[in-house]
Amino acid sequence: MIRLICLLTLLLTHPLRAEGERAGDFDYYVLSLSWSPTWCALEGDARGAPECAAGAARGFTLHGLWPQYETGWPSYCSTPRREATRAQTAAMADLMGSAGLAWHQWKKHGRCSGLSADDYFALSRRAYGQVARPEPLRALGREVTLPARVIEEAFLELNPALGPDMLTVTCRAGRVQEVRICLDRTLAPRDCGADVVRDCRLPDARLAPLR
Repeated sequence: MIRLICLLTLLLTHPLRAEGERAGDFDYYVLSLSWSPTWCALEGDARGAPECAAGAARGFTLHGLWPQYETGWPSYCSTPRREATRAQTAAMADLMGSAGLAWHQWKKHGRCSGLSADDYFALSRRAYGQVARPEPLRALGREVTLPARVIEEAFLELNPALGPDMLTVTCRAGRVQEVRICLDRTLAPRDCGADVVRDCRLPDARLAPLR
């Protein structure tokens, strides 16, 4: 019984995932970079997403900047800030692919930052801009298979301030999906929490070329 009470106390104190938490109450950020061809193959094509059209040439796009607890994360927080406007979300389409994704990210994650929509999107843009992305991946002429760790190693080589525990590569349906980088509240790199730093270990992950 004592062990059960301790476990329940831990879960209530450090929720893995919840909704409606107080804005600004978090420990660090996760910057999520999505390999656009994977998203298009698994979701975007079925939606007829314009960012998946031939010639769109999107590589690692900004999925989001997510406030994170040391264990778990807040979402859909209550905030006194005004909601993001259509103009603000549309202005993020160059990095995120669509205003719709920017709006969703604001609702689910941006509110939790405690920042205004303008400041949150500006911070997201700055976080995205400070990470160098492997240029050779943009020159792929065909789909390749490779160990997922190769993507991580490429990011580490280009970004010497990052250590192996500061980023992770995720896979979905056998494909390289995202690179997630952990940053403190000033956007300096830091180690990820144990629930974030779970690398994809596929030895033959698929990586499709740009459209």
